[in-house]
Amino acid sequence: MAKTQTEYSTRKASQFNWFRTMWQYIVCKGIYMLRLKLIYRIEVHGKENIPKNNRYLVCPNHLSTLDPPMMVGVWPRSVSFMAKKELFDIPLLRWWLDWLGAFAVDREKLSPSTVKTVEAIYDSKWVMGIFPQGTRGIPGEIKGVTKGFAGLARLTKCDILPVGIIGSNEAKWMPFSGKIIINIGKIIPYDKNPEVVKEKWIKQIQELTGFNYVYSEENEETEGAVK
Repeated sequence: MAKTQTEYSTRKASQFNWFRTMWQYIVCKGIYMLRLKLIYRIEVHGKENIPKNNRYLVCPNHLSTLDPPMMVGVWPRSVSFMAKKELFDIPLLRWWLDWLGAFAVDREKLSPSTVKTVEAIYDSKWVMGIFPQGTRGIPGEIKGVTKGFAGLARLTKCDILPVGIIGSNEAKWMPFSGKIIINIGKIIPYDKNPEVVKEKWIKQIQELTGFNYVYSEENEETEGAVK
C-alpha cells in the first residue's frame, strides 16, 4: 500500500539513517556537484560561520530547482529540506524526495508533525533546511517571505543561519560558462518574536546577495513552507 502524505510528513530520527545519508552523499555531493562544477564556477564564502552543532535552520534565498541539492552538496552535514506536500503525490518524485531525506509539509499551516520531524532531524545529527521565500524568486529581488521559518525556529528553540545564493537561476550548458556564489551569513539567535527573526533574515540576505527586498502583502501574510 502506498504511503500517505501524513507518513511523509512525520519522520523519526531513525529514518535519517546511514542509507539515506550515503544516498544523499552520492546523489548531491557526487552526481549533482560534478555537473555543477563542470558547468558553473561555484564560490562558497563564509564557511567559518557554520555552527559546529546542528541546532539551527539553514535558510537560503531561493532562485532555482538546483538550490536544494546544491546546498546539500556544499554543506558539511546532511541536510533535510521541506518540500510541499503536493510533490509527494507524484510516484517517482515521491520516492526520490523520500530517499534524499526531504519531508512533506502543508504550505498553508505549520502542523505538529512538522515540529516533531524537525526535532527528529536534530536528534539524528542532520541539519534542517527551509526556504523562507516559500517559492522560487526573481534575481535581484527578495519577495514572498513568510514568517513560517521564524515560527518554526521559535517552536523548536533553534537559531537561523541565512545563506545568500547568486546565479543559480542562470541555465547554462557549456562547461564553466556560469557562475554561482554562495555567501553564508552570521547566525541569527533564537527569538520568541518571529517578526524580529524575519526582519533580521531579510536584512542579511540583502547584504549577502545585493538583492532588494520587495514587500508583497498577499504572499507574506501566508505562513507558507517551501516549493
